[in-house]
Amino acid sequence: MQIRKVLAAILGCLIMNSVYSNFNTASAQVSVSGSEVITTGVPILLVGPDSRAAGMGDLGAATSPDANSIHWNPSKIAFIENDWSFGVSYSPWLQKLVNDMWLGYVSGVKRISKTQTVGVSFRYFDMGDLQFTNASGVPLESFNPREAMIDATFAQQLSDKLSIAGTFRFIHSNLAGNITNNTVVSNVKPANTGAVDVSMFYKSKLNFKSFEGDWALGLNISNIGAPVTYNAAAQQDYLPANLRLGTAFNAEFDEFNKLTLAFDVSKLLVPTPDNTITSGQNDPVLSSIFKSFGDAPGGFSEEVKEMIFAVGAEYWYADLIALRGGYFHENEEKGNRRYFTLGLGLRYQVFGFDFAYLIPNQQQHPLADTIRFSLLFNINKGDKLDAPKEGLN
Repeated sequence: MQIRKVLAAILGCLIMNSVYSNFNTASAQVSVSGSEVITTGVPILLVGPDSRAAGMGDLGAATSPDANSIHWNPSKIAFIENDWSFGVSYSPWLQKLVNDMWLGYVSGVKRISKTQTVGVSFRYFDMGDLQFTNASGVPLESFNPREAMIDATFAQQLSDKLSIAGTFRFIHSNLAGNITNNTVVSNVKPANTGAVDVSMFYKSKLNFKSFEGDWALGLNISNIGAPVTYNAAAQQDYLPANLRLGTAFNAEFDEFNKLTLAFDVSKLLVPTPDNTITSGQNDPVLSSIFKSFGDAPGGFSEEVKEMIFAVGAEYWYADLIALRGGYFHENEEKGNRRYFTLGLGLRYQVFGFDFAYLIPNQQQHPLADTIRFSLLFNINKGDKLDAPKEGLN
């Protein structure tokens, strides 16, 4: 087996799920000395797919809406200004370790009335080709592990300040196919399940003497769904149910200069494991979500450690070019992902381009030099569109 490739794929999933720890391939368990890192199935669901949010520190609960809001806070699309909005994003994943892992994301939003908007998105995570072997090292067959998710969202404005949304998600995770060992068929199989998101978005104008501004608040509870299993039904892994709360302040100083400052905090709604992390969690979904707020062995202080913080800024000049920066912080006992991000955005008529670059605090980190590219297309009736206002709505 291509050990480097397999470990890279495993490490990629673990990092995406807030894990950067010792991996024991013999027992298929993850242990972190002195801490209880939370792991789940399908951790790719937590990875921000688009470059705008990635450039601002991987946040987006309360920033202005675009086609990629379906991931961060679906209720934002109720306030989107365009009749049609489309987004396409691509990111090579763990390119420091391997050269054929990548994440792709396609999204579309359509306004169907003055107060109602619908959206769909498709996420695809390709882990590249792997060569499987038996215990003696004899090659069995090659396989391409991959995961795919399809989302459908309906968003409703309740007023000129408040909106809500619901999202249904179908999840397909195929990590090993049906690999055979001579004449014996393994119990491994692809996993399929569904999940829902519920979200809220609120924005309000602020009065300043020298400039215009607004303030926004966003809430998204995502990936509420049945656990996934890749073999026996008794061995299940929770989906990465997640609570995200964020706020953003937008200022328009004049017709050329706009600034957004944003802050997100998020927390996995998954029970904290005891010392050793294994699969086979059996608490009902809703029970596990409520349990996650008070089950950490270290009490309230450890619950706080499970929170992830992100802060970011976005500056627009003449609605044509944007500069972005941000910082992402995770407690060292709960995954230790800490990195800065930089981003660039360009807009011209109906087209947009965004780029993001990740700079980890640690040297030789697998996420070092992660880049993301995004294209946006915004269309109004008559195919006419002014440059989109990414700061103010």
